[in-house]
Amino acid sequence: MHYDKTIKNWPNDERPREKLLKYGEHTLSDSELLAILLRTGTRGSSALDIARNILRKFKSFRNMSHTDIRDWQEFKGLGAAKIAQIRAAIEVGRRFGEESLEKKIKVKSGRDIVDIVMPRMRDLKKEVFKTILLNSQNQIIQVLEITEGTVNRAAPIIREIFQKALQNFAAAIICIHNHPSGNPTPSREDRLFTEELINAGNVLQVKVLDHIIIGDGQWQSIME
Repeated sequence: MHYDKTIKNWPNDERPREKLLKYGEHTLSDSELLAILLRTGTRGSSALDIARNILRKFKSFRNMSHTDIRDWQEFKGLGAAKIAQIRAAIEVGRRFGEESLEKKIKVKSGRDIVDIVMPRMRDLKKEVFKTILLNSQNQIIQVLEITEGTVNRAAPIIREIFQKALQNFAAAIICIHNHPSGNPTPSREDRLFTEELINAGNVLQVKVLDHIIIGDGQWQSIME
């Protein structure tokens, strides 16, 4: 059935926003959810048309994150505000997933940590360093993003890590950083940094359980 390009002229049950409120967000397609974020279309194209074109290009919500503004230029009527809304919504979803995984988790292996951080860290274009603070039962206290940069700045990073750990009464820590290249193989700098981290932890009586490197769907534990 053909409807007017303007969504407000569609039957109520076909409009994404009304459909969400009546039947629930789980009933909407990816295009319909994206159309709600866009809110409005352009002359000759509804918000749903634009949403479909966006998904046709990027294939998935994951591929829309960490993109450059230039990747969106082909979509007419899609300014910085709407692009920011889309990317913010994707990040909210990722953080929600991370928070739900963090709660009351008792870390038994590196895989437990990877399951938490992989969705957000695998696509990052810059190197980001995170620290997981653990209590004496190996339960997660907090996930901290320490810095954006590289482990070449070892001394300031190590000071900040243990300052945060002591402030939160952490008994142990696990450190994670990503390799934007997608290859999680530890570099010489990664290994030297880990040695310094362990030595500092021994002095301050905060155990360093692991240092994990995240790649594109792959990971490696330096400690193992």
